[in-house]
Parts: sequence; C-alpha cells; structure tokens
Amino acid sequence: MFASKRDVKEAVWAGDITVAGSVVKNIAFQFNPNSKPVHFRGQQLILPSEHRTLILNKPLGVVCSRLNKHERSLGKVSVFSLLNEALSERDHARLLTVGRLDEATTGLLIITTDGQLVHRITSPEFHVNKTYFVNTSQPVAKEGLDRLRQGVEIELEVDGRVELFTTQPAGVEDVDACAYVVTVAEGKKRQIRRMFTAIGHEAIALE
Repeated sequence: MFASKRDVKEAVWAGDITVAGSVVKNIAFQFNPNSKPVHFRGQQLILPSEHRTLILNKPLGVVCSRLNKHERSLGKVSVFSLLNEALSERDHARLLTVGRLDEATTGLLIITTDGQLVHRITSPEFHVNKTYFVNTSQPVAKEGLDRLRQGVEIELEVDGRVELFTTQPAGVEDVDACAYVVTVAEGKKRQIRRMFTAIGHEAIALE
C-alpha cells in the first residue's frame, strides 16, 4: 500500500487518511492507534501483531532504498530485492533499513518491519555509535588522524544546497598503513568518505 514514508506523507496531505472518522492532514498529529481506527480511502489500516528483523551483509553495488523507474532502467539492485524469497509479500512491503550504507559500501545492515526499532537505533537522542573499517589509497599521517578525532568540517547537501557541518570527535584506530577503524556518533550521508576527503585522503573501501 505504502512503499515509503513519502507515500504516507502524501496520503496525509491529500486528505486520504482519517483518524476516528476525521480527516487528518497534519503529519505530526499524535494519537493512540489501539483506540482510534485509522482508514486510508475508506479501508481500515491494522497494526501488525509482530515484526520481522533481519541482518544482512550488504554486498558491494547494492542500494539501500526502493528502486524508482529510472534506477530500475539503469539495472540497479536494491537490498529489498535480495529478500524477495525470505518474507511474505505483506512483510516485504513493510521493510525498512536501519540507516543506510551507500552503494559502494559493504557490511552489516539491519532491515526490519519495526519502525520503533529504527527510531531507537538511528535517532541522535539514543547515542548509538556506528563503526566502520576504512581503507585509504595512501597512509594517513598522525596529524590527519588527530583531526578526525577532534572533528572536521565536511560539506553536506541539504535541500539542494551545500552546507558546512562539523563532525563530533570520532574514535580512530590505525590497523595498518592504509587501514583504519572509525567510530562516529552521527550518521550523515557519506559522512566517513567526506571526513577523509576533508583531511586530503580518499576512502577507497568502506565496510
């Protein structure tokens, strides 16, 4: 019924959602779904009685979103398509990724139907750290690693414009000449790659 959060928001804004018989167009509206029935275009929406949570070792070249028409025409592969045989059609349609790994990143990815679990892991208020193994094309000097540990300024795209963002101090361990374990508190888009770019290095592999 809804393939993304955007679909839900648009249904609310369009007046297609009613709560206890009244149209609700405010996406911040709060209520108890166990006591007030919710309908979409006259069809009642029922909360699932149980959730499904999976852990996936995301392969290289796979994206963490539902594919649009253009992406399908390019032959992109989504993590959700890897799970077509693992779940029922109903559960598959409810799946969400807990954060995202970019297309060129591999590693552990949690996929679940539990929106509350997603919130508890990704919301800054719960302070869940993320750890990455990073390979660079050249060794990073101690001064560069210290800059990462102190926080660096990176560029982020926000609503079509570029904004500067200073990262929180990161945990950095050098494993080898060009291999590092980096732990961060935030989860900005392509943050690790941008952090290494900020100190003049390229992260050539990330997991």
